[in-house]
Order: sequence, then C-alpha cells, then structure tokens
Amino acid sequence: MVGLEILLAYYLLGVFAGTMAGLLGVGGGLIIVPALIAIWQPTAIGGTYEMQLAIGTSLATIVLTSVSSVRAHHLRGGVQWETVWRLTPGVVLGAWLGAAMATQMSGEILKSIFGVFELLVAAQMAFAVRPAPHRALPGRAGMALAGSGIGAVSAIIGIGGGTMTVPFLTWCNVAIHKAVGTSAACGLPIAIGGAISYLVLGWGNTALPSWSAGFVYGPALAGIAVTSMLFAPLGAALAHRLSTVILKRAFAGFLALLGIWMLLT
Repeated sequence: MVGLEILLAYYLLGVFAGTMAGLLGVGGGLIIVPALIAIWQPTAIGGTYEMQLAIGTSLATIVLTSVSSVRAHHLRGGVQWETVWRLTPGVVLGAWLGAAMATQMSGEILKSIFGVFELLVAAQMAFAVRPAPHRALPGRAGMALAGSGIGAVSAIIGIGGGTMTVPFLTWCNVAIHKAVGTSAACGLPIAIGGAISYLVLGWGNTALPSWSAGFVYGPALAGIAVTSMLFAPLGAALAHRLSTVILKRAFAGFLALLGIWMLLT
C-alpha cells in the first residue's frame, strides 16, 4: 500500500513541476525524475528498473500536464500550430526510438546521462544561452530530423523537450513567447509517444512493483498529474506577466544541484 506521506510527496511534486513547466517552458521531467528517485530510494518501489520507471512515469504525467498547459498558451495566441504539425511525426518516431534505447540501458548509465543533461540545461538557463535567430524553419526533411532528435533525447531523459525545442525555434526566428507555447504543444506528442513506448516495453515485467503498467507507476502518475494539471495554467499565466530572468537563474541553480545529485547517487 502506498503511504500517505508518499502520496503527499507526489501531490507537492506535481504543484512545483506543473508551475515551473508552465512558467518557464521547461522543468517538468527535469524535476519529476530525480524527485521520484529520491522518494523511492527509502522504499522498495523502484528496484532494478528505478530509472526506467521514473522516466516512463514522468512522460505519462507530462501527457496530462501538457493538455492543460497547451490550452493556456493557445488561448493567449502563443502556439504556432503549423509548426507543431510539422514537428510531430519526427518527435513521435524519435520518442519511440529513445524509449527503446533507454529500456536497454542500465540505471547507472541513465542516471549519468540525466545528470549531465541537467547540468547542461542549468548552464543554458543561467547564462541565457540562446542561438541567434538567423534562418527560417527548415523544410520537411529538416523538421523531421530535428523532431526525431528532440523526441529521442526527451524520451531517454523523461522530459517534454522544451529545453531543446525552444532554442531550435528561436534559432529559426520564432519569437520567444511563440517558441515557448509551440514547444509546450510539441511536448504532448513527445510525451504520448514516449509514455506508450515505456508502457509497452515494460509490459509483463515481473520485476516491476504492483500498480505499474509497464514502466509507468500508477500511484505516482495519479498524484503528480492531479496537481500539475491544476498548476500548469498558473505558470503559463505568470509567464506572460513576470520577468523571469532572476527566476530562471535561481531555477538553474536548483537544476544544477539535482544534476550533481543524480551523478553522485
């Protein structure tokens, strides 16, 4: 049985991850995966497939969070839907490939990959690294290639891809608010493709805990999704009202600590 303390931790995690994802366009999976590892370590929930379970669960929560976040950005005219449709085939294929690769890796390798990626994201946010816009969006082949790369890395890490999609779109002359909203919309097919892949690839694995559907842990999914869906629109609304420069730097420091912790765990 899931303890009340663990359920409360899932709810609080959803509040924080949902708000940050809506506010900054990143942060959902970057917070959820290490937080789930921390929550599960004193218990026997994670086991041998702790990382795969955390990543699959993170992607499943992003499916629900994205619906709420995308609606909020859409109502504010922040989503370029044509761009979303052009990226979707690539990100779905990439998400499936990334999940297939991750399920064959050891937990130690996945933790190292996650930790390094989180440190890179922290540096990107802290120093406001953003490619200079100097070109238009590529053609069909270029969009498919970009989407596949974004989808694959996102599924290996357990994120919605905002840390890669936003820089790619701004590099292609998309305004930052449009880039954030469009990135949030692209996170939905990434999360759906990745979550389904983790569910199918882990189905029937007897080493996984009860209440799991493949590499998706039901109690964590339910607890995080409830509050993250409620708070993602709040974050999206704040993104259109606040200057987030200082907040991004503070959040970057937090991500750096999470990345170091994952590398040392």
